[in-house]
Amino acid sequence: MSDYPPGLGKGAPVASDSATAGRGDPARVLEEIKRISVELLGSVPNGLYSPVEFSLQDSAARGGAARHVEMQALVKLRQQSAALVMRFRQQIAQGFDDFRSLRIRNRGDLPLSLVAENQLAFHLAGQQLADSIENRFAPALETMSARLDKLADALQMQPGSNPIGAGRLAGAFIETFRDAQMPNDLQPLMFRAYEQELSRVLGDLYTRVNQLLASAGFGVATQGPRPLPPKDVEVARHDQEFETVQPIRRQRAADPAIAAQFAQLRSELHAWRQQLPGNAQAEALNALPRRELRTEEVASVASLLQTESPDIFVRALSGQPGQLAHAIRAQLVDGARRLGHSPDYTRMSADQDDAIDLVGMLFESLFQSYALLDHARRLYGRMVMPYVKVAMSDNGLFVQREHPARKLLDAITEACEGNAAATPQDRELIERCAAISQRIVADYNEDLAVFEMAHAELEALLEQHRRRVELQEARAAKATFGRERLGEARTQADQVLHYLFHEPMTGPVGEFLAQPWRHHLVQTLLRDGAGSPRHTETLALGDALLDADRIARAGNEGRRLADRLLSLQESITQCLASSGLDEDAATQQLAELIRALALPDVPRNLQPVPAPVVDEEAASEDASLWLAGGTDTISHDPELAARMRRLLPGEWLRLMDPAGQAVAVKVAWISPMTGRFLLVNRRGLRVLVASATELAALAQAGRLHVGAERAPTDEAMRVLRDRLARAA
Repeated sequence: MSDYPPGLGKGAPVASDSATAGRGDPARVLEEIKRISVELLGSVPNGLYSPVEFSLQDSAARGGAARHVEMQALVKLRQQSAALVMRFRQQIAQGFDDFRSLRIRNRGDLPLSLVAENQLAFHLAGQQLADSIENRFAPALETMSARLDKLADALQMQPGSNPIGAGRLAGAFIETFRDAQMPNDLQPLMFRAYEQELSRVLGDLYTRVNQLLASAGFGVATQGPRPLPPKDVEVARHDQEFETVQPIRRQRAADPAIAAQFAQLRSELHAWRQQLPGNAQAEALNALPRRELRTEEVASVASLLQTESPDIFVRALSGQPGQLAHAIRAQLVDGARRLGHSPDYTRMSADQDDAIDLVGMLFESLFQSYALLDHARRLYGRMVMPYVKVAMSDNGLFVQREHPARKLLDAITEACEGNAAATPQDRELIERCAAISQRIVADYNEDLAVFEMAHAELEALLEQHRRRVELQEARAAKATFGRERLGEARTQADQVLHYLFHEPMTGPVGEFLAQPWRHHLVQTLLRDGAGSPRHTETLALGDALLDADRIARAGNEGRRLADRLLSLQESITQCLASSGLDEDAATQQLAELIRALALPDVPRNLQPVPAPVVDEEAASEDASLWLAGGTDTISHDPELAARMRRLLPGEWLRLMDPAGQAVAVKVAWISPMTGRFLLVNRRGLRVLVASATELAALAQAGRLHVGAERAPTDEAMRVLRDRLARAA
């Protein structure tokens, strides 16, 4: 006997808007939806505790504070699990009773009541959860709402809220755990686990409910240029609803271009493998009569291992190249043994071996090409097995730039590279990446939609980060340009000093020119520029002081000397003021200068030329990274230097720091004054300021690689291919 009430058969045609004949009993349809919903959703609370416990333990393992209070609270919740499941099932059922009786028809989905202050965050988190579910399943919910409105009309009721809609499901969680003793830090973990568990079942639930409503005659008429036959209507409806639940699976269709690129990559991989020590022994072992594991079997093994500790992969990422693939293969063999597939009788296929090697090399290339700190290794180690599962069934991971799993890896690498969690924003990025990696472990089951949704979430946070980086880059460019202008002004001032110090002068005049006057000249060049009236006045002051010294040396032109000094008084006072001296101090300095000039017998000798002012900040830079001392003596390739001069803002390069760590750097700015290049990292912080010649010298030394890809995974794949090509 069919499980469907009369009129609810799987193949029943969809009725038009005006049709009523042939519909199933609306009361029975609603009761069937209620039964399916309670059945599929009823076990959700039992699935919350393990991922929350894993998150708490992982937080402590990564150096966070011990979560004793949260763990104790979680133990108590587990002890009450039976009662909580019953309460949750009652809440789901209550939603249908409310839909039928109009009890909350005009009140919305979430229960409305005065809440205590300590419960306010709980309710706000519930609203955020409702918004997240609404966004994730928007097409299916819109279709269901329209069909439920028709069902309500058939029941002679006003349209009401969806009893299994986003708001109602959030409200069910709140009502279930309202009286539970849940610490504030445990609440977001529980909400996150609840959202993950809902995501496991809602796709199937919403599809079944929509099919049930449509087959019962409560479908929604579509507008189009011509009506389709009933069979085509059903096929189109099924395709549309299948896309609602699994929009990514259809992208796995064979693409000739992708297949050709992957075939080339595999050819390079096989040539590389031939060079490995012990390859002949491995081939002999594979030649033994053993059954190849099917892809589904390996996927089952990977699913078993996916939630286990990633420690072995974390250690492999810290080791020599090739260790990660070896660790992956060892774990899969062990997992297969646990599922009854003895390694004496089974082995990996060639395609599976290729996927394992490529995933291992991809992750190793990311750590080779980018400054990923130690605290990121656990995060990446956690994602190794899900990416192995992706690679087993989807070659696009390695050759398709827009692949969802690849885009997520790009976003995580952008967030983690060089991120020492030194600021609240950087800590938020790391924590979000850690949470997303846990979600991938918990949710990925061969549906790439989980990667796409995780990428969308992280991308929204990265957009804020990029805006901060742009501001940081602008500040770095402004600071660098300011230092260059200051250096140029000091150079010009020193050139003028060399000219003035070519003749004998009194000591006080020389000190005045070397210190306050030089400082004033530098400030004038910076503020007003060369050739400005103030700049001309400052130069005239230096010449006038030398002339006054000559008059004083003559000894018989006291009147002329006095007139000259009086005419210079205002200029000298302004000059001293630019050095921070107030009027009294300036008057005292002026008096000392006049007293020295008033004595014709004071010795006048050639004064030593003042040493150039040293930029202490530039001098403190790492000399092995910041090439100092000019470019004339640097050995370089002129053609390579010419290539460097063609670099444009926004281009990416890879730079090896003195410790041998690869850093992705971007040309953020090119100086209009000196032509030097400002290179910044992904956080917008200055890494290097160098001329084209200096960059060419770095490239010749193997410390700079031009033409790096903007996307981290693209660059990692380029490094992977180079590694294969060199070996082959």
